[in-house]
Amino acid sequence: MSSNNTAYEFNFDGLVGPTHNYAGLSHGNVASTTNANLEAKPKEAALQGLQKMKALHDMGLKQGVLAPMERPDVFTLRKLGFTGTDAQVIIKAAKQAPKVLAACSSASSMWTANACTVAPSSDTADGKAHFTPANLANKFHRSIEHPTTGRILQAMFNDKNHFVHHPALPQGDHFGDEGAANHTRFVDNKNYSDYGKKGVHFFVYGKYAFDASKPEPHKFPARQTFEASQAVARLHKLDSDNVVYAQQSPNVIDKGVFHNDVISVGNGNVLFAHQKAFLNQMQVYTDLERAFGGEEFHVVEVGANDVPVADAVKSYLFNSQLVTLTNGDMALICPGECETTPSVKEYLDWLVEQDTPIKQVKIYDVKQSMQNGGGPACLRQRIVLNETEMAAMNQSVIMNDQLFGTLNTWVKKHYRDVLTEDDLADPSLLIESRTALDELTQILNLGSVYPFQRV
Repeated sequence: MSSNNTAYEFNFDGLVGPTHNYAGLSHGNVASTTNANLEAKPKEAALQGLQKMKALHDMGLKQGVLAPMERPDVFTLRKLGFTGTDAQVIIKAAKQAPKVLAACSSASSMWTANACTVAPSSDTADGKAHFTPANLANKFHRSIEHPTTGRILQAMFNDKNHFVHHPALPQGDHFGDEGAANHTRFVDNKNYSDYGKKGVHFFVYGKYAFDASKPEPHKFPARQTFEASQAVARLHKLDSDNVVYAQQSPNVIDKGVFHNDVISVGNGNVLFAHQKAFLNQMQVYTDLERAFGGEEFHVVEVGANDVPVADAVKSYLFNSQLVTLTNGDMALICPGECETTPSVKEYLDWLVEQDTPIKQVKIYDVKQSMQNGGGPACLRQRIVLNETEMAAMNQSVIMNDQLFGTLNTWVKKHYRDVLTEDDLADPSLLIESRTALDELTQILNLGSVYPFQRV
């Protein structure tokens, strides 16, 4: 390597799955519940996601692809007592428990910010990159993802000399873990290839599971617990001096801020956060600056008078990706809704004229994802890799012009134009989905990661 610190931050975006639909499964996610039962467009959603991946690749950033789940999940339906052939299982579930079928058909794995938490080798005591799939215990439709997520991650990063894979934390509310949606890594990088220095890990939680005297939200659930965040930090062998824990404001959770990445985002030496994001906001800033060890750390705070919390949730301003470009500037990769929300557009127009590290704003259309409750940052998992690790990983999942073309052709071949919740009762959807995923595992060189490939 040219430098011990030479390492890059990859964005691994989730491919939108063939069963993308609006079932309104996510209590506490305003967009998800508001748009329940709308007509979804799986093909359009997947192509929008691919377009965003290609755009970041074209900027010179490292971009990868994460495969979706097998859905409908017939194996889970069988655990719930539905019997017969696969088609009979789906028909019975549709008749007897349609909401259970909808949960087992969700394409929510597209939001790979929730797939796992990752610590790069520069930060861990054993000098290896660590992966822990999120258990997503708060929502049934997501809690069934982690076994397949773990297999996909191992198929992507399968060299034991460089990568360590942990199982998800134990299921249940006490160790509810939502992955990187509540985790940010800060590092004093001066340029895009400078992510290999030791970083600061910022874990944000919604409540204490073992201390009922602590504040927590009342209307919507706090999905991430302090105890889960601590457990992941231990598993990843992080230096406690380089870890900061912060509690989300219970009030903003009750306003629809179900994950920290709906109210703040960080990159490099910058935290971009809403004024109401954290319970003890000034202390959080102090703790981050202290952990950063005297290096320059920037907080770009958005005032509640400039952008009300409701507008932040509506536009997903903070679910933008904050990235370091190849010229060293930082850019916000925002959803189109940021342009159509007046307070947010006005703020962003003002921001790029200010003396902050955020120099550019780029707008992308991910409307199909947004209507289901996930913006640009939900769609990606950040993984820092040095050059040796990049050479050791599965090369077939790295975005390039050829893969972009192949995946676009694959989506157009296999995905439906329109899907409603009623369509989930059609057994042929399972055949279509499995056919598509079987082909995808060959394109991405994943092997047999799906349950139907392993029976």
